[in-house]
Amino acid sequence: MFSKRMKLSTATRFCHRFGTGLQAGADLVRLLESESTHGSENERQAMRLLAEGAKRGEHLSTVMSENSAYFPRLMTAMTKVGEATGRLERTLLSLSQHFQHQIETRRMFISSITMPVIQLIGGIGVISLLIYLMGILTPAGGGQMTDILGFGLRGGSGVLWFWLYLSIFFGGLGIMVWAFFRNVGGVQNLAPLLYLIPKLGPSIQTITISRFCWTMALSLDAGLDPILAIRLALDSTDSDYYRAAADDAEAAIRGGSTLAGALEATNLFPSDFISRVEISEHSGTDAESMDYLAKEYDERAKSAIRFLAGAATLIIRVAIILFFVFLIFRIARTYLGALSGANEPILPRR
Repeated sequence: MFSKRMKLSTATRFCHRFGTGLQAGADLVRLLESESTHGSENERQAMRLLAEGAKRGEHLSTVMSENSAYFPRLMTAMTKVGEATGRLERTLLSLSQHFQHQIETRRMFISSITMPVIQLIGGIGVISLLIYLMGILTPAGGGQMTDILGFGLRGGSGVLWFWLYLSIFFGGLGIMVWAFFRNVGGVQNLAPLLYLIPKLGPSIQTITISRFCWTMALSLDAGLDPILAIRLALDSTDSDYYRAAADDAEAAIRGGSTLAGALEATNLFPSDFISRVEISEHSGTDAESMDYLAKEYDERAKSAIRFLAGAATLIIRVAIILFFVFLIFRIARTYLGALSGANEPILPRR
């Protein structure tokens, strides 16, 4: 809604159609003009920009870089790789598969947490209804209904205040997540501490390494030299913590290190991953070894995502249970207080 950037699903379809068209020998400009006739306004504008650039004889990657607000960063980088190596159609088709893999991964995570989120929304709805009823119902003796929740919230205004508190809480969580992915204040430098958390940390690291492997495999297969391939793969992780290590890898390769040695010089990857790279290098080329590792870590990433989805589900459900237990105790305390007051003897007036 607020971004011009092409959606991942749109990028997947575009890369597949465009790569297939180029592979069949279709005219570049006509393909782009055809793409500009469907999709959202931003997507049509992005295709028009590419078509106009192609008519002027500019590289597509140059147009994408000049209009980076419309195109995913990885698409721009891989298009540049494909144009430099003369394998643009093959690169785009491989990129389409990579994007499709990301979409399936995201869908798997969302489907896993959908039911707990629905339960959470249902719980919020029940509490909101209870707050509203306490404001509009009147007891037989007159006055206001007993505040059984103890929040001091009643009626429609109470519901609005309740929603405001929830918005602040969940908004704060959202801002924290946004700040981490945007590396506000260099917060991503705390990633090594996050990786130390049992189960959770290694799962997140595995997903990141999987993205690195996929991009690395695509880059090497397209003929890109290892220095630029590592830089691009580190950039594809969307983490400034990983991007900052590109110079260390370049220095290691220029010093005569192998691919495994360059990755070890970054101090980013676990020892078992470096060992797998070394073993793969002995059995084939760099491109073949990274393609093998990409498939292996793809399976690991799927298991990691299942774990993260299960952890998120457990956290949400436990939070719901604890919150309702808290409410039950508050309601019970309110009624027990009222009953104890009713059982006190009525003293005669003096």
